[in-house]
Amino acid sequence: MNLIIRVLLTAIAVVVLAKFLPGVEVAGFTSAIILAILLGILNAILKPILVILTLPITILTLGLFLLVINACIILLADEFMGGFEVDGFWIALLFSVLLSFLQSVLYSLLDKDKK
Repeated sequence: MNLIIRVLLTAIAVVVLAKFLPGVEVAGFTSAIILAILLGILNAILKPILVILTLPITILTLGLFLLVINACIILLADEFMGGFEVDGFWIALLFSVLLSFLQSVLYSLLDKDKK
């Protein structure tokens, strides 16, 4: 049940960001739900592999290269999905940072309800 709520919260965050960020388009809430699931799969499977492969540059940049990895995952999701469009790398980077921030806020609200 918690997983479904997290997917829905991520989809809401995607829709909100698509409304405010120029260069990010989502076809509808169904596409946002599919995108949230796709991002979860990519973050679970591909991101750990990329983090291990780029560990030296991540250490040199004090972890800032992880933002580039997140942007690449957003761009990869753009390629896989038809109802989601991102105009470029810098928009994907901004989108990934803002999405992470919104997810943190929404998930913390979810955790407060449990207590």
